Amino acid sequence: MSKRYTITAALPYTNGPIHIGHLAGVYVPADIYSRYLRLTGNDVAFICGSDEHGVPITIKAKKEGVTPQDIVDKYHAIIKQSFEDFGISFDNYSRTSAKIHHDTASEFFKTLYDKNEFVEEVSEQLYDEEANQFLADRFVIGTCPKCGYEEAYGDQCENCGTSHNATDLINPKSAITGNTPTLKETKHWFLPLNKHEEFLREWILKGHKKDWKPNVYGQVKSWIDDGLRPRAVTRDLDWGIPVPVEGGEGKVLYVWFDAPIGYISATKEWAERVGKNWEDYWKDEDTKLVHFIGKDNIVFHCIIFPSMLKAEGSYILPDNVPANEFLNLEGNKLSTSKNWAVWLPEYLEDFPNQQDVLRYALTANAPETKDNDFTWKDFQARNNNELVAIFGNFINRVAVLTNKYYNGEIPQPAEFKAIDEETLAAVKAYPAVIASSIERYRFREGSQELMNLARLGNKYLADEEPWKTIKTDEERTKTVMFVALQIASALAVLSEPFLPFTSSKLKSILNHAELDSELTWEDISTKDVLLPAGHSIQSGKPELLFSKIEDETIQKQLDKLEASKKANEAANKKVEPQKEEITFDDFTKLDLRVGTILEAEKMPKTKKLLVLKVDTGIDTRTIVSGIAESFSPEDVIGKRVTVLVNLAPRKLRGVESQGMILMTQDESGNLVFVNPNIEGVANGLKIS
Repeated sequence: MSKRYTITAALPYTNGPIHIGHLAGVYVPADIYSRYLRLTGNDVAFICGSDEHGVPITIKAKKEGVTPQDIVDKYHAIIKQSFEDFGISFDNYSRTSAKIHHDTASEFFKTLYDKNEFVEEVSEQLYDEEANQFLADRFVIGTCPKCGYEEAYGDQCENCGTSHNATDLINPKSAITGNTPTLKETKHWFLPLNKHEEFLREWILKGHKKDWKPNVYGQVKSWIDDGLRPRAVTRDLDWGIPVPVEGGEGKVLYVWFDAPIGYISATKEWAERVGKNWEDYWKDEDTKLVHFIGKDNIVFHCIIFPSMLKAEGSYILPDNVPANEFLNLEGNKLSTSKNWAVWLPEYLEDFPNQQDVLRYALTANAPETKDNDFTWKDFQARNNNELVAIFGNFINRVAVLTNKYYNGEIPQPAEFKAIDEETLAAVKAYPAVIASSIERYRFREGSQELMNLARLGNKYLADEEPWKTIKTDEERTKTVMFVALQIASALAVLSEPFLPFTSSKLKSILNHAELDSELTWEDISTKDVLLPAGHSIQSGKPELLFSKIEDETIQKQLDKLEASKKANEAANKKVEPQKEEITFDDFTKLDLRVGTILEAEKMPKTKKLLVLKVDTGIDTRTIVSGIAESFSPEDVIGKRVTVLVNLAPRKLRGVESQGMILMTQDESGNLVFVNPNIEGVANGLKIS
């Protein structure tokens, strides 16, 4: 009997498109798991949707001069399309601005309210007098009380990861006006997490010590050991789900409270559409609930949401929360604000029809237990050395030889040798091996086992050399090609969770649609024949599954990132403040002249100094300049320069310097000459 699964993937926040960090951390692992479960005959509801409430959306709307609804409508469409483009096989992708979600979240809140599961408190919150509004957490920026980071948000420090209240910040400022906020009384409802501490300790720290990932378990244990405190479930905002009880006017449900309920409302929406009972997927103990998230969401899915479900009383709890760590990009943390990211829509423009290459590279290098780094060189190597040279090469050889020798028809095998039987037995073992990796949420390991199956095929062909035996032993060649085609068929099925587009192409090449019934995961390990003799594969030259990615293509991506880095440096470059004011008479004392460097040499026993001979138009003089770490003597000879000629002489290392060359720095911090390069400007001309 098949098992029922509810698989959720973290709701992406709709204030921008999604990037490779999101795919690697949440959506590809969740998709691999869901596709595998379907292939093994399970009843699966794979659920997600756009998270459309919260302060960052209102901030973005204010900046762009549009409504919050305009923002979420725009990005919901972009994100939904990206998921479809990359083959993320959600059974339902919903959104939290939908009526069904507003109704579900309101009902959930009222149930807990009626059961007295909330604590009502009047507290002092930060208030912006000029903006005439209470400041939600993301509208407050200040110094983190734990690590001293000066741009911490009101709910969390992104530098050290600590959660706190906005009132804990040192020197808080309003993100709306920049003013220092005041404290003002307001009423809110809180979920008393301390009330659920013992349950969480028993359920997670004892019950899931062995089957939850160490990075998840460790973070949860740290939170519980620290002692849990009540957490507000409402906020003073006008964008969100109105608090549905008396006294809730002008307040909305806090986004962290309403967002996870989005999994439930999205399941309701799907069940209604397909004629199922949604409660089977959320309230039946035979259902296994699994949350796929990034590490920044662990506290919400392992402590807060389970406490909400427990307080409500009729819901199942998650069986596992296999959160991934973060993916970095070329050695630096992914940053949407700094455009240090690989955006999915842009990737498809640059690498059309190569979704599986990115899926594979991200899975093979997934941040499963620690932060990992995505590099374009590794991406290229994974494609060229594994997908092209191993997987693609094997399939291409099998298809080409089958068409060449047998007009695309599967040959009738002759006698099986020991190597043939051993190879077919090894193929039958792979479904269990890959399944074990997937079921333990080790998708990186699973992807490598899949590649090992392709390696097995390549080695078998290389050892048996059908291109040679076709001239000497046609019957032997038939057996070898029959075995190779069985391996190719197994790859077509077992690759689907990891490489869905490739799986589809391969099934087309092998004409799987013409088989009596669709092959399942179990068939690979139980059937002796996957492609029967007499079955015809696609005729003609087979479509290449993968193509080589050249160095120039990768360099374009690196250049794009370098441009982002330079733009960030320019945007963040701090201009030195103005010096003390001088009078016009002070300025007229400076005698600046156009000059040319005639000679240059390094000053012995120093790293920084060059000794220059400069034609100032009024004389030729020696000037010692501290530019040797940026320029060689050969670089500067013949340079037009600006010279301060009436600077009092000064001895440096025994050499008298008679003036100063004017320099500045470019946006990358490199020294550059302040020089007059216009033709007709002669040495000695004054600059005024």
